[in-house]
Amino acid sequence: MSEIITFYDLQRKNLRKTIFLIIFFLVIAGVIGFLVDSYFLGFPQKSSFPFATFIALLISGTQSLVSYFNGDKIVLFSVGARPANPEIFEEKQLINIVEEMKIASGLPMPKVYIIETDVPNAFATGRDPEHSSVAVTRGLMKILNREELQGVIGHEMAHIRNRDILTMTVAATLLGIIVLLSDLALRGLWWGGGRRRRDRGKGSGNAIVLILLLVLAILAPIIARLIFLAISRSREYLADASSAELTRNPVALAKALEKLALNQKGKPIGNKAVSHMCVVSPLRSSLMEKENFWANLWSTHPPIQKRIFYLKRMAHAA
Repeated sequence: MSEIITFYDLQRKNLRKTIFLIIFFLVIAGVIGFLVDSYFLGFPQKSSFPFATFIALLISGTQSLVSYFNGDKIVLFSVGARPANPEIFEEKQLINIVEEMKIASGLPMPKVYIIETDVPNAFATGRDPEHSSVAVTRGLMKILNREELQGVIGHEMAHIRNRDILTMTVAATLLGIIVLLSDLALRGLWWGGGRRRRDRGKGSGNAIVLILLLVLAILAPIIARLIFLAISRSREYLADASSAELTRNPVALAKALEKLALNQKGKPIGNKAVSHMCVVSPLRSSLMEKENFWANLWSTHPPIQKRIFYLKRMAHAA
């Protein structure tokens, strides 16, 4: 008889996985930064400061800080979200559900927004629990009953409680650093920087650095993107598990996901920058509609059927 997994097991597993991926991300960024500065600037023998790594960190860090502090306003504006109106019954019910999940999670009350589209979806945004918002589409409120909507809101409140915006901002910063450093390395090698460097310091050690730098400059952005997507998928599993914990009803979210899987026709909300935030990915392609290793590798979300399986398994374990 196979061991029954609980949402506590899933939480711990995905938290460990996220920490491991962030550390791996840092290692890749550190290695390629060291190689760029070593090969082009002679760090640490001839240059006491890693200028290339510092510039990449400064640019990516600045972009990420702007996104972190103002990203919620930008995202909400981009999808045409408006504040929920408590005078409208359906929106008042939504506000009440958010209040229930706020009490269950012990978080401050987030702002509640409505997106006027029939495509069902939802997302949470905000740099911390004190500056958070939950946005729900009109289509989501139409197709879900109260318990199912509670499961989705629990999922979004879990993202807020788990500080997933911070996690993904850190991951995006590291991704940006790796992409910038890789681009700098390839441009330097292309325009003759590598030849001048070799003329100044020939030797097997320099040749090894050149090979490693060239390989990493090509592969690192791809690896970094895959790590970013893996972190995103881990946060979704963690939010599903946390929603089950908050609502004590994992089947409600499972049923909601089943309905969402069948009702994604129409113009999706947002764009690629918003896709990883939604309860289900709003982006659709022939690759994402398949369930295999290659498709899962390039997806921001785990396969819906796998998420449903884990949630129902949690219900049996309760």
